[in-house]
Amino acid sequence: MSDLSEAMAEGEPVAGDEEAAAVRRAGRRIWLKRLSVAAAVVVVLPFVLVPLYLFVRPVSTLMVWDLLTFQGYSRTWVALDDIAPGMKQAVVMSEDGQFCFHDGVDWAQLRAVLRRDGGPSRGASTITMQTVKNVFLWPSRSYVRKGLEIPLALYADLVWSKRRTLEIYLNIAELGPNVYGVEAAAQYYFKKSASKLNRHEAALIAAALPNPAIRNPLKPSRAQKTLSRIIERRVSQSGSYVECLAP
Repeated sequence: MSDLSEAMAEGEPVAGDEEAAAVRRAGRRIWLKRLSVAAAVVVVLPFVLVPLYLFVRPVSTLMVWDLLTFQGYSRTWVALDDIAPGMKQAVVMSEDGQFCFHDGVDWAQLRAVLRRDGGPSRGASTITMQTVKNVFLWPSRSYVRKGLEIPLALYADLVWSKRRTLEIYLNIAELGPNVYGVEAAAQYYFKKSASKLNRHEAALIAAALPNPAIRNPLKPSRAQKTLSRIIERRVSQSGSYVECLAP
């Protein structure tokens, strides 16, 4: 019997097996390296893009998904000063009443919601957190997403002014089926520019934000009507809560 046959019979490794194992180990190392690089890019890229978005008009991850799935989307970017004051105020007073005062994260609200719900919740998300989530992250709730959202929001609040943060949010927020931003929403629902929205129309659009897939400003449910009236009342009393929106 040859030496090779004897080695195989005794279960000892042969040169071919060792070479195959070495190739597999090298392949695993290559893939681990690629995954590590990809993870690093995913982590670092938002911190590079946030300063760029001081000047560049971003799109949301949902908008990118609509393009990749050949659905398309409607979005017309408008400057913050070309949006009706009532629309800006309605979103702030319905989504994040402390927007002008916090550092990107409303820590008191976050702690209260975590104690109450025992987990991540939209109720703890500021406009800044929702903006970075829409631009950089995925929509489903999880501790992982929230863990990424918080440092991104703190960083964005350092780089962007409050006006720029709100301008981005009002141009990327989902407000209907493949409809993003208040200008596209104003045209889609009310056949007018966002600059022409009255306070009632603005409140109806703001009331749809938590779930635009099923909340239609043109056909509001009883709950939506109630919420829109609350938003209108808050806007009328907003005062210092919206001072940071002034030019």
